[in-house]
Amino acid sequence: MGLFDRVSRVVRSNLNAAVSAAEDPEKILDQAIVDMQEDLVQMRQAVATAIASQKRVQQQYDKASSEANTWQQRAQLALQKGDEELARQALVRKKTQAETAAALKAQLDTQSVTVDQLKRNLIGLESKLAEAKTKKDMLKARASAAKATEQLQSTTSSLNTSSAMAAFERMEEKVLQMEAKSEAIAELAGADLESQFMSLEAGGDVDSELAAMKAQLSGGTVDQAQLPAGGTAAPKDTAVDAELEALRAQIDNI
Repeated sequence: MGLFDRVSRVVRSNLNAAVSAAEDPEKILDQAIVDMQEDLVQMRQAVATAIASQKRVQQQYDKASSEANTWQQRAQLALQKGDEELARQALVRKKTQAETAAALKAQLDTQSVTVDQLKRNLIGLESKLAEAKTKKDMLKARASAAKATEQLQSTTSSLNTSSAMAAFERMEEKVLQMEAKSEAIAELAGADLESQFMSLEAGGDVDSELAAMKAQLSGGTVDQAQLPAGGTAAPKDTAVDAELEALRAQIDNI
C-alpha cells in the first residue's frame, strides 16, 4: 500500500469520525425530511413534464393520423375524378403523414410507460415521506429521552454518591466513638465518686477505733456512739497498754 493511500485512508477515517461525532439525530432527521420533500418536488416536476410531453406527442400523433386520413380521402377523390397524377401526389402526402404518425405512436407508447413508472415512483415517494415523518417524530422522542437519561446518569455520576456515603459512614463511626468515650468517662467519674465515699466511710471506722484506743490509754470511758457498731469496751491489758503507749509516742514524734 502506497503512502498516499495510507494518508488518504487516515484522513477519510478522521473525517468520518468527526462527522459521526457532530451528527445530531434530531437535526439529521429534520434535514432528511427536507431532502425527501425536495426530492418529492423534483419528482412531481418530472412527472408533470413527462405528462406534458406525452400530451404534446399525443396531439402530434392525432394530427398526423388525421392528416394521413385526409390525404387518403383526397387521393380517392382525385382518382374518382380521373386525375391519377393528383391522386398519386395525395398518396405520397398520406404516406408521409402515416409514417410520422407511426413514429409518434412508438414515442407515445414509450412515454406512456415512462409516465406510468414516474407516477408509481411519485406515489411511493409520497408514501415514504409520510412514513418518514411519522418515524421522525418517534425517533426524535426516543432521542430526547436518551439525552435526558444520559444527562441524568452524568449528573448522578458527578454527585459522587459513593464518596458521600463513605463520609457518612466515617462520621457515624466517629460519633459512636465519641459516645463510647463519653460513657466511659461517666463510668469512671461514678466509680471515683464511689471510691471517695467508701474511703470516707472506712476513715470514720478508723477514727472511732482510734478514739476508743485513746480513751483506754487515758483510763476514761468511751462514748458508745464513738465505738464501732456492735462493739463494747475491752478489758484492760497491761501488755496492750504498753504497746499502745509506744504507738502513741511514735505518732507524737511524727
